[in-house]
Amino acid sequence: MNEQLKGNLKNQSTWRRILYMLLFAIAYSVAEMVVFAIVVVQAAFVLFSGKANEQLLDFGAQLSRYIYEVLRYLTFNTDRQPFPFSAWNQFDD
Repeated sequence: MNEQLKGNLKNQSTWRRILYMLLFAIAYSVAEMVVFAIVVVQAAFVLFSGKANEQLLDFGAQLSRYIYEVLRYLTFNTDRQPFPFSAWNQFDD
């Protein structure tokens, strides 16, 4: 095994990042379920009232941005960790 590979395997920050990535992958799975629930409830609102619920619209928009930020972190496009390690509505652009 070459020395660079050994160094990479011993790098604690990389292993810490992988651990956080596993946690954020779980958060992503939970967020997917919440999105599905929002879709069902919002469809019910539209069916019964004829219009979308404003609070669900806002929350859905925030949740979709959160999922985007989680995916950016998981794919190494950013090093900034999403909520709960940063503010809920603080997004990289």
